[in-house]
Amino acid sequence: MDFALTEEQLMFKEQVLKFARKEIVPRVREHDLEARFDRQSWKRLGEFGILGMHFPEELGGSGADVVTSVLAAEALGEAGVDGGLTLSFGAHTYLCADTIFSHGSDAQRQKYIPKLARGDWIGCMGLTEPGAGSDVASLRTRAVRQGDRWILNGSKMFITNGAIADVAVIYAKTDPSAGHAGISAFIVEKGTPGFTVSRSLNKMGVRTSPTSELVFDDCAIPVENLLGQEGNGFLMAMQTVEWDRSALLAPFLGAISFLIERCGTYAWEREQFGRPIASFQAVKHKLADLKIFLEAARPLVYRIAWCKDQGRPLNHLEAAVAKLFIGDWSLAPTNDAMLLLGGYGYCHEYDVERVFRDSRLAPIGGGTSDVQKVLISRLM
Repeated sequence: MDFALTEEQLMFKEQVLKFARKEIVPRVREHDLEARFDRQSWKRLGEFGILGMHFPEELGGSGADVVTSVLAAEALGEAGVDGGLTLSFGAHTYLCADTIFSHGSDAQRQKYIPKLARGDWIGCMGLTEPGAGSDVASLRTRAVRQGDRWILNGSKMFITNGAIADVAVIYAKTDPSAGHAGISAFIVEKGTPGFTVSRSLNKMGVRTSPTSELVFDDCAIPVENLLGQEGNGFLMAMQTVEWDRSALLAPFLGAISFLIERCGTYAWEREQFGRPIASFQAVKHKLADLKIFLEAARPLVYRIAWCKDQGRPLNHLEAAVAKLFIGDWSLAPTNDAMLLLGGYGYCHEYDVERVFRDSRLAPIGGGTSDVQKVLISRLM
């Protein structure tokens, strides 16, 4: 088994690191404090090609493989880009645009993918509802066919990019009696009558990524905005797990590398009792724990990306293990990183507390850790 990245991939990662540190990181603290989406950085991500890396060139992408796409996402976190921007990027590219690319008609791909790949448009995905999270079959948003239109009624909650999205992939029940098989997916554009953003949510972390509630009140969309086949929505949503367990988790890995660099530098520069605190065993252990977690988590994420490149079906057990491990086991090392810096670790300008806050989303978003344990035990 060869676990080595190619020379081209390593060079590309270095390019992403340099780009992010120069073009994005200088504005991170300001936007995080203000809980404000950074449109300038979004535009630069699009110009650099990150928003559409794995799409074919004829649709505005770069034709990159999945491992390279994951590498870019990890590099953003390692550079110090906040978890809010990387979350918006992931929801846009993988939960929205890739769903359209993978399941849409040629006309839908031509209409939406180039705009999304360039970052001219922002995308979101609406699955979770106020009363339906992990239990997808209990969602209540309805879509009823009336002639040449679908009429949507219902609401979606905790939607990343919801307030700023130009286009959304929305899941709704078209046959309430069919359970999972009665769920379908639809493309809904901003400005469609009956489609509104109800409210935006103020969060503990990933604060630069807008999170909103979406409401559909007799929202009429053209019949051709059905995505894929009627009744295949649940399968589409589950396929996004491949991205959620790889490219969307990768920035968390990068953030750990960022903490290792930040904490290591601080530990050698900070002196107490006549010597650098890096010479004390307790501090060494905290730094070691960060490295141990990173080296254990990275193969879990990259294995899923590699399998996707090989065309292998997703192993849901491995995916659930990766999601749970990064979500739950990152708590101790990120907390220790904050403690290592003492009072400075609690202050915004050292960025460590931001990484800690951002990382707390990992055991919640995209499937809670408790649900992952149920899935793991069932598959065992």
